[in-house]
Amino acid sequence: MRVVASLTAGAVLGLSAGIVPGPLLALVISQTLKYSVKEGMKVAAAPLITDVPIIGVSLFVVSELSRMEPLLGIVSLLGGLYVLYMAYEGFSARPGDAGSGQGAAHSFTKGALINALNPHPYLFWITVGAPFVVQGGAAGSGVAFVMSFYGLLVGSKVTLAWVVGKSRGFLTSRAYVVAMRLLAVLLVFFALMLFANALSLLR
Repeated sequence: MRVVASLTAGAVLGLSAGIVPGPLLALVISQTLKYSVKEGMKVAAAPLITDVPIIGVSLFVVSELSRMEPLLGIVSLLGGLYVLYMAYEGFSARPGDAGSGQGAAHSFTKGALINALNPHPYLFWITVGAPFVVQGGAAGSGVAFVMSFYGLLVGSKVTLAWVVGKSRGFLTSRAYVVAMRLLAVLLVFFALMLFANALSLLR
């Protein structure tokens, strides 16, 4: 049951992070339009490399904090606020937002640099991802969360690169906006869960 919950949470958060407008998605789209779908997919795969040290450090920090429940409660509260911010980005997305940005050669390198210099992965793993994995207890739950998160994060960006390569009007369509709104509602639900967990720990 816990593994299923981890898979679900990772999938929703990964999909939301994957399709919300941002610098990495902008580069995925621009590289696809300027070069090819393959180049866009190279950018999409960058987090699989750049996020490894971020995850490692975040898990270590949160594991240490787990001995001090009030501090972990504060981290969970910040995580809830960050997920609400992700929901806000989803609600405020407009047609065409995802395609803004400039492309360049050396797609994977460029994607890795943009992702490494983007504060979002650090904020996510410190306040949301690592606490979820640590508090999950069982190793299987943590692995399930990470796998589903990156499967949907990278998979959604790869899919968008393919869709843009085949039909360039998708990102300016109503369907994209509706998808963002639905994911934003799910993110609000997860934010409320984090707030409830924070209150429990702070008591």
